[in-house]
Amino acid sequence: QVQLVESGGGLVQAGGSLRLSCAASGRTFSNYAMGWFRQAPGKEREFVAAISRNGGTTSYADSVKGRFTISRDNAKNTAYLQMKSLKPEDTADYSCAARASPLYSSRLYETSSEYAYWGQGTQVTVSS
Repeated sequence: QVQLVESGGGLVQAGGSLRLSCAASGRTFSNYAMGWFRQAPGKEREFVAAISRNGGTTSYADSVKGRFTISRDNAKNTAYLQMKSLKPEDTADYSCAARASPLYSSRLYETSSEYAYWGQGTQVTVSS
């Protein structure tokens, strides 16, 4: 079992920045690929960003590419999502997710069904 706890959400004006954190516990963090997803009211959960277990590869949804950066610090058992140039349409509940990944794998996972472990989410609200 892996436990994930997100933090860093809040209210920010359009054009502002936030950094979300996802603290993991329970198992060896570096064994897991990580992802960030978001869900706005009345909408389905959508992929935001993913990072491989060693942090060497990343991917992003087109809607956030160039504005968001996913990273991880395996020594601190934490994944991050740096968000810049935020827009009102970025308003959502953001969740991090983890799944076991083979040793030396650089594979990325972009669908929610591929993840086994989820955090409780953190709300991001961007005002116009």
